[in-house]
Amino acid sequence: MSNDRIDEIRARVADDGVEFIYAMFVEMHGKPCAKLVPVSNLDGLMTEGAGFAGFAAGPIGQTPADPDILAIPDPDSYMVLPWQPNVAAMQCDPTVEGEEWPYAPRVILKRALAAAADRNLVLKAGVEAEYSLLARNDDGTIRVADERDLSDLPCYDARGLTRMLDHLTEVSRHMDALGWGNYANDHEDANGQFEQNFEYSDALTTADRLIILRLMMHTLAQRRGLHATFMPKPFGDKTGNGLHAHMSLWSADGDEPLFETDGDPRGLGLSPLAYSFVAGILRHATALVAVLCPTVNSYKRMGVGPPDSGATWAPAYVSYGGNNRTQMIRVPEPGRIEVRALDGSANPYLAFTGLLGCGLAGIDAGADPGEPNLDNLYTLSLAEVAERGIEAMPPTLLHAAENLAGDDVLRATFGAVPGGDYVDYFSEVKREEFRRWHEQVTQFEVDTYLELF
Repeated sequence: MSNDRIDEIRARVADDGVEFIYAMFVEMHGKPCAKLVPVSNLDGLMTEGAGFAGFAAGPIGQTPADPDILAIPDPDSYMVLPWQPNVAAMQCDPTVEGEEWPYAPRVILKRALAAAADRNLVLKAGVEAEYSLLARNDDGTIRVADERDLSDLPCYDARGLTRMLDHLTEVSRHMDALGWGNYANDHEDANGQFEQNFEYSDALTTADRLIILRLMMHTLAQRRGLHATFMPKPFGDKTGNGLHAHMSLWSADGDEPLFETDGDPRGLGLSPLAYSFVAGILRHATALVAVLCPTVNSYKRMGVGPPDSGATWAPAYVSYGGNNRTQMIRVPEPGRIEVRALDGSANPYLAFTGLLGCGLAGIDAGADPGEPNLDNLYTLSLAEVAERGIEAMPPTLLHAAENLAGDDVLRATFGAVPGGDYVDYFSEVKREEFRRWHEQVTQFEVDTYLELF
């Protein structure tokens, strides 16, 4: 790192009155890992990085026998945390013995974005991060934090919004203080569920911001004695938490949007490049979903019937359409697509990597997604879906992980790691996660089978 960049960070730290730095990275699950570094050691942090025993952090490709990870801060990610203004955070790129660590999700995304830049392409993205505000009962079970939030149709309810106004406005002010541009806040479709939106940016910046947003939500909720969760399906009878991703490609040299056109014969305002990008995602969707919906809980959100509090809003099929929220990929307006398959547990670095790789593969193949689907897919029978040739999403994480391991495009996209390919490592971690869940005997099983036979 150049002395000029270090001097720049040193000046910003002094101007902002910062005393400590979070040196942060995430492992496979997206868990924020950090060391709190006093600014008296800023020079050491910027030149040598912060040391971590990688195995202890989570799945990041290390054993107890491996050398330390040294996490090198990215100065472009510097931000003061408004809820703790004497602390700033920088996202880091993990290294091992002087080389970027290929198991690190942020490193994986940066490499994918660099390859796109070599093609004069920039991926821009925005996300809609749904979350639930919950409280613990005395027996350890969870409930909606707002005990009056009982409506069968709570979405956009001004009363539910008002009862949580202190929390929501605090988050909004912090977003704006960070320079993200909060533009809307609403009560979502489940009791206790909210969404607070910020402006799109390049994919790396948006991913970095989502990691900080999650940390902020957890922190502010805990200060109120509550829990904020992005868990895909915290309640079986309520709508789950999605992470809809809005995406478009732009030229690297002129910052020109490449997905928009006035001459789209399908009437959606998408360019041929955009349609090929969409086709690439659809072609690999049943494997890509392992990264977009990476937990066993994810598949309880996906493909189920309407919950008590509204609609499922989770795509069950591989499809695209116009302004139609039952599709996996929606085109809300000319020039961008919305991938609705992601849920709140997705690691944004890995999700954007996979989406970009599949989209570029579609462009390289000159793929076409066919005509947009106009149906309400939530109301079609399985026979009607089959007649239309529409593929269903995998029913479990195990199925998705197996699909991922067999997908050559995603194998190339995520790249090689010591001892093999990243998709094999990811898939095995997820298979083991599924096995651990599958070993549990649930109350449903006891109630259903104990005296059935």
